[in-house]
Amino acid sequence: MEGHRARKGVFITTSQFSPDAKDYVNRIEKKIILIDGQQLANLSIEFSVGVADVINYSVRKLDLDYFEEE
Repeated sequence: MEGHRARKGVFITTSQFSPDAKDYVNRIEKKIILIDGQQLANLSIEFSVGVADVINYSVRKLDLDYFEEE
C-alpha cells in the first residue's frame, strides 16, 4: 500500500485474523478492511459468487384483488 501511496485497502484470508492484526488496523491511519474466511463465505453466498443454487423456494401470498366482487 505504501509503495502505491494508497490510503485504503482490503486484506482477505480464508482463515482468521489474529487479535493483534485486528488491533493493528484499528490503530493506524490508513483504512484497512479485514475480511476473514467466514465473512468471505457469507459474501460469496450473498452475491452469488462461486456458488450454485441447489433448491429454490417460492413464497406466495394471496392476491385479494382476484377475489373482489365487481
